[in-house]
Amino acid sequence: MKIIQKFRRVLTALVLVLVLTTTAACSGTVQAKQPTQLPSGISHSADYAVLSRGNSVQGQDFGNWVVSTAKGIVQDAYVRDNNKLGIVIAPQVRPTEVRPLAKSLLQGFHKNFPNQDLKVLMYAPDKKLILTAEYDKQSQQIEYK
Repeated sequence: MKIIQKFRRVLTALVLVLVLTTTAACSGTVQAKQPTQLPSGISHSADYAVLSRGNSVQGQDFGNWVVSTAKGIVQDAYVRDNNKLGIVIAPQVRPTEVRPLAKSLLQGFHKNFPNQDLKVLMYAPDKKLILTAEYDKQSQQIEYK
């Protein structure tokens, strides 16, 4: 008698799993709708993943590298058009350290994206622009604003 009861319980459990699986699978699924208007420069929904650090694979990689190697000095970084680097600094960065940090980042940016004018935008932790460093490839000089 015990064997029949165990068999009946197992069979009931399997039928329950089958019913729940088919009910969940066959019930109406909600599909996400594609936005009606995409931001400029974005053509596919897969491109949204790239926007976090850069709008190109090379920019994405450089932005990720900056954040990972900055050891807490940089909270966030992004690269746009392979010539603009935006940096959000951490609260512990002193105002006297911002310009040398921008210069260092600009030098690394130039090594990865040579032969073009470059711009590094430094933002405070509250995301307000505090410094812009521009590299002119012809004069090979950095101008701070």
